[in-house]
Amino acid sequence: MTGGVSIARIEAFAFRSPIEKPVETSFGIMRNRPATFVRIEDQDGAFGWGEIFANWPAAAAEHRVNLLAQDIAPLVFDRPFFRPDVLFELLTARTHIVALQSGEWGPFRQVIAGLDIALWDLFARKNGQTLRHFMNEDAVDVVPAYASGIHIKDAPTLIHKARDIGFETFKVKVGFDMQDDLKRLNAVFGTKRATENIAADANQGWDRSAALEFMARTRSLPLLWLEEPIGADAAQADWAALAAASPHALAGGENLVGFAEFDAAIKAAHLSVFQPDIIKWGGLTGCLRVGKSAIAAGLRYCPHFLGGGIGLQASANLLAAVGGDGLLEVDVNPNPLRDFFSPIETNVSEGGWHCGDEPGIGITVLPEGLDPLLSQSAEISSSNSL
Repeated sequence: MTGGVSIARIEAFAFRSPIEKPVETSFGIMRNRPATFVRIEDQDGAFGWGEIFANWPAAAAEHRVNLLAQDIAPLVFDRPFFRPDVLFELLTARTHIVALQSGEWGPFRQVIAGLDIALWDLFARKNGQTLRHFMNEDAVDVVPAYASGIHIKDAPTLIHKARDIGFETFKVKVGFDMQDDLKRLNAVFGTKRATENIAADANQGWDRSAALEFMARTRSLPLLWLEEPIGADAAQADWAALAAASPHALAGGENLVGFAEFDAAIKAAHLSVFQPDIIKWGGLTGCLRVGKSAIAAGLRYCPHFLGGGIGLQASANLLAAVGGDGLLEVDVNPNPLRDFFSPIETNVSEGGWHCGDEPGIGITVLPEGLDPLLSQSAEISSSNSL
């Protein structure tokens, strides 16, 4: 690619899928499953796919499509890219003031992350390589995976189903009612098999005192990790107190942003498990660097993910490229915007996620079954961006 990649066309698609049972966390409820996908195409017709975070707030999916089309896409047409990571650096710098002016830091970061993933996918395809081998020629083809998104009230049913698929590690959501959470968590451990592991995620649901209470009352339970027991932006003194008192490894990272925040978190050493999310911040460029830094510091890199099929495949490829002993997060709640691309059952066996052999992420076109779920789309090209 001596002439570099010049992006000529960008398409964005917001989808919403009805679900029978809402997905509940300590801070909010998803009453449908949204996803925002982005496709970029270069001057030669080569293409790449990415995904943009759209779970919250409720109007996020359509908003991200509009933000990409009207504010961000026009910034990528005026120069060639010789490396995929340059786009992330360029857009982060060029959108800084407008993100500051509007206060919409998250949406700008998420759109940039989706475009970054798409450009990495495009580069890998043009090189005839899988995404993971484009990032690291020694990348593995199977990564450990765990079943996620399991509400503590649904744990008996969902863990049984996930176990049948091939998972041996499960993460349950707590942070609701302390007494009920503890009762149900103990019951879950009562049915745990010898080869299985269980982690817990409070989704920032407690303050320092409540988190300390939970830790004290679960000291005898071999939790694999305790995720986000307090707010990601809580005082460092609070995180230090939890790290000193916790009988469990502490996990977090999905709500950290920027290299400075991740570097500071690694240095502070309160977290043992690092979980950046490629569609919330950083895309592949940012999370590749963070993942490598975490492993170099002796920490565990387990990418966070709770979205659609494109982002999940990209997250799997990234983990395969970064390496280490981390696990891929796989939400096991119903989600057609994930399963239309590839049902979980076709990728998971004996606790491992099998990455595909196709170039790039492995996705060529959007599945036909998604058409009725489309809620908004936009297309912008270099010829009409002025």
